[in-house]
Formats: sequence, structure tokens, C-alpha cells
Amino acid sequence: MTGRNRVPATVWRDPWQFLAFGCGSGAMPFAPGTFGTLPGVLLYWWLQDLNLSWYLLVVALLFGFGVWLCQRVSQQLGVHDHSGIVWDEIVGYLVTMTLAPPGIGWMIGGFVLFRVFDITKPWPIHAIDRQVMGGLGIMLDDVVAAVLAAVCLQALTLFIG
Repeated sequence: MTGRNRVPATVWRDPWQFLAFGCGSGAMPFAPGTFGTLPGVLLYWWLQDLNLSWYLLVVALLFGFGVWLCQRVSQQLGVHDHSGIVWDEIVGYLVTMTLAPPGIGWMIGGFVLFRVFDITKPWPIHAIDRQVMGGLGIMLDDVVAAVLAAVCLQALTLFIG
């Protein structure tokens, strides 16, 4: 495994690294971002009944914390945007699900749309991923992917209802 993919043993001992790795979900040897999004689904399940203002406040706080957390852990590991750091995927999924209709089908749809945008990184996601460094860069490309996924999810609600 390369440095970007190798999971250091410290992930299991350091609480910040463990958190950044999505409580270990980002340590999967394949598709860490996809597995790392799953805690976001669980978190959304708990948050989905909040009113919009509280939901957005929680997501904004998780984003701000994520900028700090991802910066700290990437510096500790000596790897910018280690593939196992999945806090950005967790927050990205929550952004995707903003204003989503209730139901497991919409949760799955949001998951798929977010993963497609996060993996393929169309413009401007790719540009952000390459040009914005540090914790902000790690978080921002996923949030932009999430906004695009959220727009698609909302468009689907117009056709599917």
C-alpha cells in the first residue's frame, strides 16, 4: 500500500485519528470513502428530524470541526488527504441530505449520488481537490460534491415526488 492508503497503527490508539477515520470505517482496504460515508448515513438517521435551522447548525459545526480535524490528522500522518480520512465524507453526506424527503429510498439515493460526485470529481470538484490544501481543501471538495448531489436529489424529487 502507498503512503496515501496505508493505515497506520496510531489510528486505533489516537482518538483524533480514530474519529477522522470515521471510527475505523475509513480503514477498509478497499473503497474507504464509500465505507467511510456509512457513519454519515447513521448520523443522518439521528439528525433527520431536526428543523432545518438546527440541522444546518449541526452540519456547519461538523464542517468547521472537520477542517481542524483533517488538518491535524493529515499533518500527524504526513500525508495530505489520506484515503482513510473520511470525516469529509461523513459531512458531505449530511450536506447532500439537506432538505431531502424522508425515507430510506432517498437516503440510498443521496448516498449513491454523493459517492458518484465524490469519486468522479467533475469540475469544479477536481479543481478544488487539486488547488485548495490543508483541512479546508480536504473538506471543501466533498462539500461541493455534496451540493451537486443535493441539487440532483432535489431535481429527482420533482420527477419522482
